[in-house]
Amino acid sequence: MTAMTVSTTTLRTSWAIQRRVIGALLMRETLTRFGRHNIGFLWLFAEPMIFTLGVTALWSAFRAFHGTSLPIVAFALTGYSSVLLWRNMPSRCIKAIEPNLALMYHRNVKIIDIFLARLILEAGGATISFVILSAVFVSIDWLQPPEDLVKVAIAWSLLAWFGFALSLLVGALSERADVVEKLWHPMGYLAFPLSGAAFMVDAFPPSVQQLLLLVPMVNGAEMLRDGYFGTHIRSHYDVGYLVMWCAALTLLGLAQLRIVGRKVTPE
Repeated sequence: MTAMTVSTTTLRTSWAIQRRVIGALLMRETLTRFGRHNIGFLWLFAEPMIFTLGVTALWSAFRAFHGTSLPIVAFALTGYSSVLLWRNMPSRCIKAIEPNLALMYHRNVKIIDIFLARLILEAGGATISFVILSAVFVSIDWLQPPEDLVKVAIAWSLLAWFGFALSLLVGALSERADVVEKLWHPMGYLAFPLSGAAFMVDAFPPSVQQLLLLVPMVNGAEMLRDGYFGTHIRSHYDVGYLVMWCAALTLLGLAQLRIVGRKVTPE
């Protein structure tokens, strides 16, 4: 047996163990968070759906200005859904280690597995909510089908990656300094008006556009709307810039997790 064959077999075994660990943690998180009562795990996507519908209704009632000719329902769905995707993830990772310290006795359970289980659950709920609401709005003619479904999927994936990476960093830092937990909640809300959810970059002068595009989430929101509405709008975004942010945050988050992992003592 060659060294490459042994390496491939070891990798497959490790991946199989990793899948089982994350699957078990996902089940545990689902039961812990949603329980078995009422509609149970359906709250996973029902909750973000309610938030999105509420914001859509408010924006429609007050005829919120968004700088485009797009229907307010379409604008609110694509905007607020993208915010829910990345903004809620860090909150699930803040102080996530302490309630799961008992699980750290199992040698196959690592800190990153705990984070990944929570993040997959959060991203899955936001994604299902977005897909269901899009399908419903398209079926009742409140929204046209996406012009470029592949671009929508790529933009959504990049925003999810941004949320994952940011969550790893914020979650790890929260274990090192309690002030991170206090600061993140107001920062998360303050990030909403700058995220591109409530405006289109093209509505601003060129000098302001360049400043807005420095905010990574704006690039993701613009790309998402470009995939949805395409020829109906003029969008501005830089995919490479967003990828650079995602990669940098991922590396920083993994480095911080490594530092935190050395100090974790199972109960």
